Formats: sequence, C-alpha cells, structure tokens
Amino acid sequence: MTAFLEMRDVSKTFPGVRALNKVDLEVRLGEVHALAGENGAGKSTLMKIMTGVYKADPGGSILINGCPVEITDAVHARALGISIIYQELSMVENLTVADNIFLGREPLRAGVFLDKQRMNREAKAVLAMLHMDMAPTTPVAQLSIGQKQMIEIAKAISYHSKIIIMDEPTASLSHHEAVTLIGLIRKLRQQGIGIVYITHRLDEIFEIADRVSILRDGSTVDSLPIAAVTRDILVRKMVDRELSQLYGQHICHATPDVLLEVKALTLHHPKPHQARVRDIDFTLHRGEVLGFFGLIGAGRTEIMEMIFGMRASSGSIAVEGHAVAIHDPADAIAQGIGFVTEDRKGQGLVLNMSVRENFSLTHLEAYSPQFFVNRPRETARCNDFVASLGIKTPSTEQPVINLSGGNQQKIVIAKWVARSPKILIVDEPTRGIDIGAKAEVHALLARLARDGIGVIVISSDLPEVLAVSDRVIVIKDGRISQTFAREHASQQSIMEAATA
Repeated sequence: MTAFLEMRDVSKTFPGVRALNKVDLEVRLGEVHALAGENGAGKSTLMKIMTGVYKADPGGSILINGCPVEITDAVHARALGISIIYQELSMVENLTVADNIFLGREPLRAGVFLDKQRMNREAKAVLAMLHMDMAPTTPVAQLSIGQKQMIEIAKAISYHSKIIIMDEPTASLSHHEAVTLIGLIRKLRQQGIGIVYITHRLDEIFEIADRVSILRDGSTVDSLPIAAVTRDILVRKMVDRELSQLYGQHICHATPDVLLEVKALTLHHPKPHQARVRDIDFTLHRGEVLGFFGLIGAGRTEIMEMIFGMRASSGSIAVEGHAVAIHDPADAIAQGIGFVTEDRKGQGLVLNMSVRENFSLTHLEAYSPQFFVNRPRETARCNDFVASLGIKTPSTEQPVINLSGGNQQKIVIAKWVARSPKILIVDEPTRGIDIGAKAEVHALLARLARDGIGVIVISSDLPEVLAVSDRVIVIKDGRISQTFAREHASQQSIMEAATA
C-alpha cells in the first residue's frame, strides 16, 4: 500500500537541544499507525512539523502522495488533508458545542449572516457519529473533561481529513466513551482515513493499531506491523529496559490506624451533567493506598473536592478520629490533606513560573519567616526533591511549561509532599504520561504509603487502579457501588460494579 504521507530524515533543533534526528515516518490511508515513545522522545515535535506548527531543519523532506511539500501552518496542513486532536483541550468555554466545532469556519447565509441552523444541524450529525446524545446548543462550560475531548474529536472529523492525528485521545474518556472512540476509529479506517495514534496506554496500541513506530531520544528505533510486536518488545524498544524492570512487587503498608473517616457525605447543588453524589461512607488507613474507580461522571472527583472543601456538602469528616469542619481548601490543608488535581496544567501548575516557584506554592511560609523569601533555603529544598523524585530539569529555575508531562506531574506531587501531609488525594496521577514515568509515579505513591501517608488514588485506568491499590472503591451514579479488597479485585468484577 502506497503511503499518503512520508517524512524522510526529518530533524529539528532548538537552542541547545536536538529534538529530532533524521526521523522517518510513513502513514497510509486506511490504517491506524501508532506512534510510541516516552515523553521527550520527539513525538510531539514530529506531529507539530507534520501540522505546520514547527518548520523542520534543512535536509529532510515531507511528501504528500509522492510530491514534496513544505507545510507552512495549520491551515495549510488541513488543506493538505492533515488535522490533529491535541491532548490539551482548546475549547472556548462560553460558546456552544456547535460554535466550537465550526470555530473559524462558520457557515454564512447570503455571505453575511451566521447560519446557526446549518451549524447546529451539521454539528448534530457529527455528534451522532460519536454516539453522543448532546444538544449542539449546549454551552461547553457545562461539559466534563471527557465530553470536551469528544467535542475536539468531532471537530477534527468535521474537517473531512485524509489523516487525523490523535494525541492521547482516550486519556480523559470514560470506558464507554473510549470504547465508542475505538469503534469510530475502525469506521474511519474502513472509510480510507489514516490515523496517527499517540498513546501511552499500550493495550490500546495492540487493540487498534495496524503498525507501530517507536521513537527514543529523538530518533526512529523501529517501525513494525503490530503482528510482529509483543508488549515486552515494544517496552524494550521504547525505554531500553525490560517490562519486568519497570514495576516492582506490590507491598501493602496499611495499618489499623484510621486516618480519614467519611460518613454520609452528600454534594449540594451539583452542576449539569454531574452525578448527585450522596451518602458516601468510607475510611482510609495510615499507609494505605485506596483506589477509587468509576466511569467519568460517576462522582469520583466530586467526592474528593468535597473532602478538600472545594464544594458545599453535608455529612461528617474525621481526621485521626477527630471531627473536622472543612469549608474551603485552606481548612483541608490545615488538617493535613493535600490534593493533586486531575488538570495539572490548569489547576496544579503555573506554567510560566519556574520549578522552584511551583514547588513552594503550597508551603511558601516555610521559607519566609518574616517579610522576605529565603531563596537559598527554598532552592536547596527544591533541589532535594528534584533529586529524590528523579525530576528531569536543567535547573530549578526552568519554567515548568518546558518539562515533559511526567516531570510536571512529579512537581505537582512534590509540592504537596513537601508539606508532609497526613492524607494525599491524587486524581488521575498518570494521565498523559509515558510508561516509564508511570512506573516512577507508582513507585512514588508506594513510597508515600510506606512513610505512613494515607493515599487516595482516582483513576480511569483500571489496570493502574489494580496495580497500586490495597483496596478499591467503585463509584456508580454518585454512590458507592462496591468495595474490593486487593485479593478479590479483578478487571471484570470492578467493571461490572461500575456498569451493572
């Protein structure tokens, strides 16, 4: 089969960094081509060259249907038949679903007036392809992260592209939405559309891909039919280590001491498209890793936001056996509770600030006993965490926006760990980071539990929940469906409790 898109000897150099080194990639129509590699391997840079965001260094070439092209910008890329769905959402919150799908290319009546009826009609047709029962007039601000991701996908599909690049498309989706997306990708493949599929979820690569190309340190390691690859081979080519070296044996550090006890916790005034969370009862023990699983919209995050004082609620919360009143995050922090939110870039980090400045945000008072910040002390403490957590950064003065997703996540965790919390809530701890960084984050959570911290992990990645948790609580329609001890938990039993 002839390649629709060919990239030959493509290189890209930034000041002091060679991000790509003579990379080759071929994408054929009617195939799903997975692109695998750790964060920093060069996948995003390659996609930005493919879509005209970056210009490649001289010496390489890009061909469309065998003809050399120089892709000048994103509009030119779409005109050539290439569109991309980025991992980070780019929705305009105060506009409707239809407005976002057709943003920048709105249909007009008589060449002057916005044709809202046509926009809504065509948006509804695209949404129907995704099996999304949603009015095109719905304001995007009312949607969950998973629903917004599906709107991004609908927008890309509406371009009628020959090649669609999907960067971590299921990272924010529920199990049902992910299954729907995989089914849609198969339909697009049957229609002759080529898909470049970037994911850190290896199971998805083996489920959906026809071929896989592996990048490491900015170079092409290999490009193979998926039938010629095993999970062990793929991991070894990605990280130059065996799969068995990445994950240690799970050890339970839970003690009988109850750190957190929640009774009859109920959410007041839920937002549209959110479950009415009610009557939540559970305990968290010292040194325990307690997993929460449920489909997106089930109410997992809302429970944690109530505990952290971000939402009005009723019920009771006790920390170390003492009833506490938590009205806002400051109250929660005072009780020794930390919260690593799902949206690390929107809520966890100030992207243009340095590693050091982000690290000390939660405990700046520790370095400013009077009126001024003790910069040397702050820097030294940050350097200690950079070293102990293996955060890869040129210096603590590096803006966090320049770091990989895995290193950004470790900084968010570090800023809370530095406060020595009793309880740490971690929402989607490895969303959008590579397998090597996932293993490091999992090891970090195990280390925190070993040190006596109670850890709550919320994840849409069921294998992850099973890998890190001592117990698993399943949430369905705003209530606890079932609780599993580790030895009784399986993918099938947990999914049945989440969906039955």
